[in-house]
Amino acid sequence: MTRRRYVLDANALVGLFEDREGTAARVDRLLQQGQQQNAPLLMSTVNWGEVFYIVWKRHGESKARQAQTTVSDMPIVFVAVDFDRATRAAALKQKHNLGYADAFAAELAIDRGAWLVTADPEFARVGKALSLYPLPQHEKS
Repeated sequence: MTRRRYVLDANALVGLFEDREGTAARVDRLLQQGQQQNAPLLMSTVNWGEVFYIVWKRHGESKARQAQTTVSDMPIVFVAVDFDRATRAAALKQKHNLGYADAFAAELAIDRGAWLVTADPEFARVGKALSLYPLPQHEKS
């Protein structure tokens, strides 16, 4: 049996850091499985930057720096963006009217044949090319 791979969207990690009901426990469970199965989750560095920005904006620089330290101990592999990855993400953004950072999460999930862990319903626009692991939607503040 092939293990499922997962890509984290920014809102998945923000939901974990903010201890959102219905999200934090699910993301934590995926991280624990990744640790136990030696199958780290994946995240685009663009999406990590979005997490860092959101945590700083909502909770201050100190909390953002804590998140940076915390995430470095998690079973997550951060995937850098190169020319080809950026081009594929831009094409997804254009074809499916995704947000810029969201296009990087979608591109990485498609590229790696992974499930995208997200609370964002806009990813449904991509269709069957993208497998979704849906989280509860959260009111943006």
